This record gives sequence, structure tokens and C-alpha cells, in this order.
Amino acid sequence: MARVIEYAEAVKLALQHEMRRDDRVYCIGEDIVLGVPFGCTKGLIDEFGPARVLNAPISEAAIVGSAMGAAMTGLVPVVDMHFADFVTCAMDEVANQIAKSRYMFGGQIDCPLTLRMPYGIGRSGGGHHSNSVEAWFVNIPGLKVCIPSTPADVFGLLKTAIRDPDPVLVFEHRGLYRVTGEVPDDDAVVPLGRAEVKRPGRDVTVIATARMVHESLTAAERLASEGIDVEVLDPRSLVPLDRDALAASVARTHRVVIAEEGPMRGSTGAWLAWVVMEDSFDELDAPIARVAAPNVPIPFSPPLEAFVTPDADDVVAAARQVMKGA
Repeated sequence: MARVIEYAEAVKLALQHEMRRDDRVYCIGEDIVLGVPFGCTKGLIDEFGPARVLNAPISEAAIVGSAMGAAMTGLVPVVDMHFADFVTCAMDEVANQIAKSRYMFGGQIDCPLTLRMPYGIGRSGGGHHSNSVEAWFVNIPGLKVCIPSTPADVFGLLKTAIRDPDPVLVFEHRGLYRVTGEVPDDDAVVPLGRAEVKRPGRDVTVIATARMVHESLTAAERLASEGIDVEVLDPRSLVPLDRDALAASVARTHRVVIAEEGPMRGSTGAWLAWVVMEDSFDELDAPIARVAAPNVPIPFSPPLEAFVTPDADDVVAAARQVMKGA
């Protein structure tokens, strides 16, 4: 059986499942008792109490550092970063300590730490609350990175992340928290490193992440009226990456658009384009096209924010471009 719930509720449900399953699991973050700011942890304290739902001081370095120590000594922390942008205040803990823990201790310890990373453009968050920073962590050996686009995916991937013996970052686009979808009632999990075709097609593969999956599905419906059949492929996790699924899709369509919300320069989209070129160059009938934000801080002004935000129109234009190059 499955039920239709919001993305935010799916996050809460996954946390409840894992906290009930394993009493070592606990949540820590700023104002998480109240569920601020997106409601994902609201009410958890009523079931699990203050020992397992911990409000923390406004110090990301202290939150992540304490969680690292707890993870290395037998607990299973889930850190709510509030906004992913603020991870910069704990970058040494994440990049230099957590990521390297298994290597630096010669494989003698686990570090089962999950970082929930709410991120993304929307609602005039401005330059300090709107960034897509997933590419930073794809670049750091020792970290696993997933980026769910649907309630079912965030439910399954968050459960998988919590059970993983290594650190996992779960990027939750804040523009998706009110999106609804079917979520299983059972213990279903989504493995890391397994992509999903959200829409099959034969003419163009759009490799999209998070919010851009939904924009790409909208674009695909518009392009269908022009006779362009778009396949939308969601990697779901970036590290590990399902390279076989990417290659199989390119072999079907022979044209690729990569759509993401982050800035164009040095992004995950640039890395995915390289993966496609390395694995599937002979299958390509046109150059890869990319959809991404410009290399600017995200504006507070609603019209300017909308101007820099990639959307379905950009995906449509990119798909038309690769079809002309065929």
C-alpha cells in the first residue's frame, strides 16, 4: 500500500521509521523541536523526547563536530543543516574530518552520519539561503551525496542514508517540500547509486536533478506536441553515480541535455557531461546541451530571482538545440 503525502512529510516519516527501528538514531539541529523552518521534524519530540530530538546552539561547527564524535562512538546522528548554505561554517568538520574518517583511521571505525541539506532557489531567500552547493561535496572523497526529487525518493534515500556506515549528504530542495506523491507504507528503501527514468523517451535524454526533474517533465510534455519524445532521467544519487543507467539512456536517444539549478561553472552538470562523454561519446549525435543558473549570487528581488532561475523554458530551448544538431 502507498499513500499520497508531501515531500516534507515523507522526510518526517523516514525519520520516524529509522528512529523507531534503531534507538541509536537521533536528530540534532537549530530549532528542530519546533520543526523550523520547513516542518520536517515537527512533533518528533513528542514521540522520542529531548534526548533524541536535540535543539542545538547556532553553531554549525559545534553541531557537526559533536555529531561526528557521536557517530564514531556508536550513535547514528541525523544533522539538520537548516539551510545548506550554512555548511560553510562547518566545512572543516565535513571536508577534513568526517569525509576522511574511515581513511585516516585505517578502516577501523564507521562514521554513520547523515547531513540533511535543505537548499535551492525560491521565495526571495537571497544570496545566503538559496545556493546549490552539492558540487562542492561531490568533489570530496569519502562523502556520499544524494539528491531526491520526489516524496518516495526522499523517503527511501533518507532511510538508506541513515543506515549507511559512512557519511551521506541528502540534498532536499526546499521548493519541493510541498510537492505531493505516493510513498510506500512499508520499509521500502532506495539504494544509493541507482538512477530512475522518470519519463521514457526516444529522442533526447534530459538528465535532471531535484526541482529540475519536475521542470524537465513539464518541458517534455510541451515538446511532445512538437513530436520530440523526451526521456527524463533522475540520477537520484551523485556519489555513487549510476553510470550504467546514464549510458543506457544515451544509447536509446543519442542526444543529451543536462538540467540543474546550480551555477553553470564547476557544477555537477559539468561532471555529468564529462561522464557521458567518457562512457558514451560514440553514441552522441549532437553536442551535449546544459541548463543551469548563471554564475551570479542569487538575487533577493523576485523579478531578478526569477530571471536567474532555470526552468522548463530553458529545458525546451536546450532540447530543440540538440535536435537541430542531430
